[in-house]
Amino acid sequence: MGKFDALFEDEDDIFAGTPQSKFWDIRKQLSDDLFEDEFDNLVERLAIMEMMLSETHNYEDLDKIIAGYRYTDLGKVEELKKSTYMELAGQLIYRVSE
Repeated sequence: MGKFDALFEDEDDIFAGTPQSKFWDIRKQLSDDLFEDEFDNLVERLAIMEMMLSETHNYEDLDKIIAGYRYTDLGKVEELKKSTYMELAGQLIYRVSE
């Protein structure tokens, strides 16, 4: 279960939209510099995860491995995706309030 699963029980009531749509609503309120910095952090995290995965798998096969894994438990992937959007939105809000 993701960190924010309890928030998704009735996401339309709580957020008046999905975690994804709320993330993009928040993004529209931010300066480009702030968003670009957070996006760079996300890309760095992705690069590190790819490096870690490549330690046990052939780097050229990573796209196929990731695509295949996606379908092993699509529901769990979707829940983690929602949690990730919420985490990113929280980080953006935190950065604005600094």
